[in-house]
Amino acid sequence: MAKQIDASEEKIWGAISYLWILSLVALVVKKDNAFVKFHASQGILLFVISLVLMFVPIIGWLINLIIGIIAIVGIIKALQGEKWQIPLISDLSQKFGDWIIKTVKL
Repeated sequence: MAKQIDASEEKIWGAISYLWILSLVALVVKKDNAFVKFHASQGILLFVISLVLMFVPIIGWLINLIIGIIAIVGIIKALQGEKWQIPLISDLSQKFGDWIIKTVKL
């Protein structure tokens, strides 16, 4: 079940988290904010998957289209103040976000 939050600044940062490379900016700037970190971690994993699939003809491009749709849903959910877990990657994305923060020493 998705949790809801009220702060509009957090919602905007959450939405920015799904705009590919800006997910890294959101993770750096708001790493101590659980709501933004949640969305930024999902956004950055989508960004990395998208970069890899960009070089895979046809199937990769089609999956990238799906990733774009997922990012749009993520933006909408963040603006609504919800913590929407992307199926299949949500748990991995949180670990990936934590790994980035530790590795890059943000």
